[in-house]
Amino acid sequence: MAQMAEPILRIDGLTRDFGEFRAVNDVSLSIRAGTITGLIGPNGAGKTTLFNVLTGMLKPTSGSVFLDGQDATRFSPDALFALGLGRTFQIPRPFAKMSVLENVMLAPMAQAGERLWGRFLQPSKMREQEATIRKRAMEVLDFVTLAPLADNAAGQISGGQMKLLELARILMGDPKLILLDEPAAGVNPTLTKILIEKIEELNRDGKTFVIIEHDMDFVMQHCNPVIALAEGRKAFEGTAEEAQNNTVLLDAYLGAQVE
Repeated sequence: MAQMAEPILRIDGLTRDFGEFRAVNDVSLSIRAGTITGLIGPNGAGKTTLFNVLTGMLKPTSGSVFLDGQDATRFSPDALFALGLGRTFQIPRPFAKMSVLENVMLAPMAQAGERLWGRFLQPSKMREQEATIRKRAMEVLDFVTLAPLADNAAGQISGGQMKLLELARILMGDPKLILLDEPAAGVNPTLTKILIEKIEELNRDGKTFVIIEHDMDFVMQHCNPVIALAEGRKAFEGTAEEAQNNTVLLDAYLGAQVE
């Protein structure tokens, strides 16, 4: 069914320059709804820069980005999050001194308590909304297996648990499309297994993923299609099986065939 779905994300001729250096070079691709796409390539290939442009952290030099058919080329990160685009980072960025639960409760947008007058003019609404958000946050933490750590300081949990916390934070926005930047990097095998299970469960529920990952076993076993970048350009797009049998790709990125 995923093969027949309309693209949830379409990129046309996307380019991003930093002075004379072209980090993303005329990239065009479509991400079908309901897929788990692996984005691979050597360091410096432009993968994270591409994510930064797609999520509004950087503006493109040229080209277009369409999210669910809507031109979102120059939308802000907040606007894209509201449209259903969530993103994690290679290095997690929790509010270290706040609790795990508080980190997740901060994620929803347009909370009454964020406005200066909300606390004074709408105290009952603020309390009701906070209770609803707290309940939802605990449900999400339970889903990612972090509920027992809800009251722990976010800076005191493990690196793998921080990756799960980042996933929990973006799930509060109920995104349709989730971009993950090296989710398995630095994560122990037990937590990696949990993370993969949660990604696949969310995918079965209709979430679409694009995942930057250097662990080729992870990519080949869990991603389809696979897209490779090289020097800012799209160098390959196909199935995991095709990637494993592509001589140029094997030599340039994989080094040897993945079993």
